[in-house]
Amino acid sequence: MAEIIQRDGTWTFDGETLRLVPGRDKNVSLLRKSLGELAVPLGALAGIAFEQGKKSGRLRLRLRDGADPLLQAAGGKLGDAADPYQLTVESDRYGVAEYVVDEVRNALLIEQVPAASCDSYLLPGPSVPLSVSAGDGTASFDGEHIRLEWNWKTEEAKSASGTRSLALADVAAVEWQPAVGLENGYLRFTVRHSPTKAPPKYDPNSVELWGFKKDPLMALVAAAVQVRLPHPAEAPGLAESPRAPGPLPAAVAPAPAEDDHDALLRRLRELGELHQSGILTDEEFAAAKQAVLKRL
Repeated sequence: MAEIIQRDGTWTFDGETLRLVPGRDKNVSLLRKSLGELAVPLGALAGIAFEQGKKSGRLRLRLRDGADPLLQAAGGKLGDAADPYQLTVESDRYGVAEYVVDEVRNALLIEQVPAASCDSYLLPGPSVPLSVSAGDGTASFDGEHIRLEWNWKTEEAKSASGTRSLALADVAAVEWQPAVGLENGYLRFTVRHSPTKAPPKYDPNSVELWGFKKDPLMALVAAAVQVRLPHPAEAPGLAESPRAPGPLPAAVAPAPAEDDHDALLRRLRELGELHQSGILTDEEFAAAKQAVLKRL
């Protein structure tokens, strides 16, 4: 087992599942605290990296495209502080962080986990019922119905129709966009047979967001709905949508590219060292070595 405990949170890897528990420090984002513990199966991971800094470092996970409804709904727009797949590491724990990285990479190699897109979600998404108040309204979701209630800051043209109730069966898509600069954000639901091009400020199926503290929590509502909609892989061309998070550097991929002969040879030497030090058993070493040799 590999574990790293920091003020920012705790990551524990048992060879099959990576458990991410947010810390209680005041600097931990509201989204991460609200989301709580995440159990990420090995099969959902595409890579892991550790970036060192002068005062602190950062562990980063990359999930396979389509594995997590939160990343799908957020479209890669979660900031570093709100991203549950990042962990701030204090400088005196750099060695532990590197050990966690090695353990996860070795497991990915041994299990030959593909980095390709998933055809179904491998994480369950936020639990319901869920209710978030931000911007010009409150969005609630019980697993079957979405309820949009307006506050005193809502434009009269939108609030005049009263509370909005949408059945999940009538929702074709959901999108969360954070406020950026002078551009407001939104949580928008696309309703079947009733598309609209109205700005979120006037759209009765949207909550407009202005960049305040609770805005990222609307991404949790989006994710809870997203996981109950058809997976993007079921629609042609959507599995590789721009919603997917950006790739990690090639150096942190679970296995080298097929045409990188030198990297494969280095990987073989690393496996030999892990085997000699007792970290890999004879069986694990044989399986990992065979996987690399197939790519030479």
